[in-house]
Amino acid sequence: MTLQFSLDSAAPESVETSCVVVGVYENGLLTSAAARVDTAAEGAIKRLAESGDITGKAGTTTLLFTPAGVAAKRVLVVGLGAQKTLDGARYQKIHMEAARALGRLPIHSAASYLTEVEVPGRDAAWRLRTAVLAADHTAYRYTATFKPREASSQPELTAISFAAPAEAHHGLDQAIAIAEGVRFARELGNLPPNICNPAYIAEQAQQFADQHDHVSCNVLDHLEMEKLGFGSLLAVGRGSVNKPKLVVLEYKGGNADEKPYAFVGKGITFDTGGISLKPGPGMEEMKFDMGGAAGVLGGFVAAVKMGLKLNLVCVVPAVENMPDGDSYRPSDVLTSLSGLTIEVLNTDAEGRLILCDALTYTAQTFKPQVIIDAATLTGACVIALGKHATGLMSKHDDLAAELLAAGENTLDRAWRLPLWDDYQVQLESGFADVANIGGKNAGAITAGCFLARFTEGQRWAHLDIAGTAWDEGRKGLATGRPVPLLAQWLIDRG
Repeated sequence: MTLQFSLDSAAPESVETSCVVVGVYENGLLTSAAARVDTAAEGAIKRLAESGDITGKAGTTTLLFTPAGVAAKRVLVVGLGAQKTLDGARYQKIHMEAARALGRLPIHSAASYLTEVEVPGRDAAWRLRTAVLAADHTAYRYTATFKPREASSQPELTAISFAAPAEAHHGLDQAIAIAEGVRFARELGNLPPNICNPAYIAEQAQQFADQHDHVSCNVLDHLEMEKLGFGSLLAVGRGSVNKPKLVVLEYKGGNADEKPYAFVGKGITFDTGGISLKPGPGMEEMKFDMGGAAGVLGGFVAAVKMGLKLNLVCVVPAVENMPDGDSYRPSDVLTSLSGLTIEVLNTDAEGRLILCDALTYTAQTFKPQVIIDAATLTGACVIALGKHATGLMSKHDDLAAELLAAGENTLDRAWRLPLWDDYQVQLESGFADVANIGGKNAGAITAGCFLARFTEGQRWAHLDIAGTAWDEGRKGLATGRPVPLLAQWLIDRG
């Protein structure tokens, strides 16, 4: 069930709702909303703070039932931590914990006043947008039909209103659109690979295009790509009965003569590693290897829903990498769409092989202002940056700075890695123009260097989301990253 969000200007002590949410800092300092509720409730919050039942530690929650003098049936008091050190990341955490606590209550609606909390350098629209996105992310449930949720006899949270000035309303509009893009990406990522195969991704893209003005969809099948010369991409898909698709979405929200921005996303719907077979343990997580495709599609959805005044292209090479008698092999030499030849040293370095053809196609067909690709490309990036930061690579300092700033704004953060030509020597081959791997050292960077050979003359950046696209573990879910980063970058282009 999707949460509904709105603004509310009613006083916290008089708002009629199932639960009102207010904040308290570590030193017992009450926010203005908490102070008003406390006064109406004859000091109920202060007494709990003085007794130690409310600590104010960031993310902690305490529930008060039917406090006298307050219109709401419940008051949820959320710890804000130390006031002097409160930053954007903690502000986001506070809203996630509040949403988590609300989700456990038998209520339909709530009113949150945590958006009044001041965050240095952030305005009311940012606070509102971050609060909505945090709540929506926390409320997300995977509800595929083959594992339906058990019917609950208790009320479930369906709506949250936030206190914010009217001039911050655009933050709410942006959040609702971005949240829809994030959910679109998460649902694609979470689906099993026997459902979410290349054809399914193409169907979802076509459905979205059919439902929205100014959006069109074109899908190239393997036969069309063979005629065009997609030798690298098609080699990866040779071992699968699920044939590759190249999915192309276009959004024309700007002037007809404006060059589009372009997103390209790695869409390996399942990655066995091919002939260079992956170990069995953990292979089930390779359904998430289309996280780049899901992310750029989600970014595209967000842009359309916001009605941004720009032109945008989203290109997804959707392929399944399987071992078979017809699979491509280590030592094969492939001819890419660009004409560059590639020596395959490892069939598990397949993402770059589908991306290189997709990047070439995007540049040649649409001549975009900028190309940004997103891919769950390398385990090396996870080793380097862990699960918190996306790896960012670009030869264009200004573009890299724009993307880093968008990540900081949305808390969907990235960290720049070098893309120096010094690393290109690791990709040298005695049998082709380039090898598809560069050895164990600097694996994330050499993967970026490989893609750089196919983006010469383009304003291009690469996002390695191998660490950030999903949460680890058997119950780990897709995160929807880097949808917020991409959406903010597009907003900034307006």
